[in-house]
Amino acid sequence: MAKLKTGRHTSALKAHRQSVRHTEANVEIRSHIHSIARKVEAAVTKKDAKAAKSLLSEAFAAWDKAAKTGVVHWRSASRKKARLSSRVQAIQAAKS
Repeated sequence: MAKLKTGRHTSALKAHRQSVRHTEANVEIRSHIHSIARKVEAAVTKKDAKAAKSLLSEAFAAWDKAAKTGVVHWRSASRKKARLSSRVQAIQAAKS
């Protein structure tokens, strides 16, 4: 993109380019998180406690990383982790 002669809007143009890049990255991260959460939910539905437990740690790591980088709010990540964990704990308790 050519630089404007006056230079009035160059910072706005750069900010827009950055926001487009960040949005694409954040959408990809959120998609990854949601796909892992769906896998955990599928394992819970099948009552496969072992698979759900292993996928749960992967989901926790993804939520924590997204919260750390600011893609999602840390309280939102915490709430969703707690809800997934309670579902996995419920099927483990039912098996015991």
